[in-house]
Amino acid sequence: MSAAVNRRVVIVTAVHAPSARFLPEAYKSLREQRLPDGWEWHWIVQEDGRTDEVRPYVPDDVRVTFRQGRPGGPGVARTIALAHADGEYVRILDADDQLPPGALARDLAVLEADQTIGWATSRALDLLPDGSTAGFPGDPDEGPVERGTLLDFWKANGFRAQVHPATLCVRRGLLLALGGWMALPASEDTGLLLALNAVSRGWFSAEAGLLYRKWEGQMTGQAAHVDPVEREARMAVVEARARALADVDWRYPPG
Repeated sequence: MSAAVNRRVVIVTAVHAPSARFLPEAYKSLREQRLPDGWEWHWIVQEDGRTDEVRPYVPDDVRVTFRQGRPGGPGVARTIALAHADGEYVRILDADDQLPPGALARDLAVLEADQTIGWATSRALDLLPDGSTAGFPGDPDEGPVERGTLLDFWKANGFRAQVHPATLCVRRGLLLALGGWMALPASEDTGLLLALNAVSRGWFSAEAGLLYRKWEGQMTGQAAHVDPVEREARMAVVEARARALADVDWRYPPG
C-alpha cells in the first residue's frame, strides 16, 4: 500500500538582496505553523534577480525551493514562482514579513469549509523596529467579503485597500486563471486583490494573519513608490482591470 500523500499549501516569497537578511525570521515563523492533519507546506523563495547575496540566507530544508530569475519586480518574481507551485492554495509571505501562530491553519479552515470562497485575507499588524506591533483601525468585520465591495472602498479612501493584500491566501486555479500578479512596478498585489474580488467572494479574518515589517529599506517606503505620475498610472490600470472583469461577469466558482 502506498503512503498517503499530504495536501499542500504553497508559500510564495519574492526576495531581493536588501531583504534577504530577513528570510531566517520568515522561515522561523513558517516552521512554527501547525497545520491540520494531512497538510504540509512548501515554501518557494524566488529571487528577483540573479545575485550571490540571497542564497546564503535560504534555509537548508527539503520543503524549501529556491529559484532565481531576471529582475522584474515582486509581481514578476511571484508569478514565475507559480511554475513550482504544487499545492491547492497559494499564500503570500514577503521576505521581510512573518506569519503569526495559526495563520495558515485559519486560512485553510476557511477555504476548505466553503467552496464559494475563492480567497482569504486577515488582519495585519505592523512589526516595528523595536519588535513591538501596532494595529490600525478600519478593518471590516470578520466574515465573507462579497464580490465588488473592495473596489469602491479603495477608490473612496485614497486608494487604500480595506483588507491587506500581503495577507492573501488564494486557490491556485483561480490565481492562475487571473494570470498571477499584475505586471506593475508596484501595487501589483493590490491589483490582484481587486481582480479577485471582482470575480469571487473572499473572506476576512479579524485575527492577525501577518506581521508586516516596517523598516527603512522596504520598497513601499522608497521615493519611487509615491511618484505622483507613476502612482496615478498604476491606480488607473488597477481600477480598469477590476472594472473590466466585473463587466464581463466572469465569476468563481463558475455556474
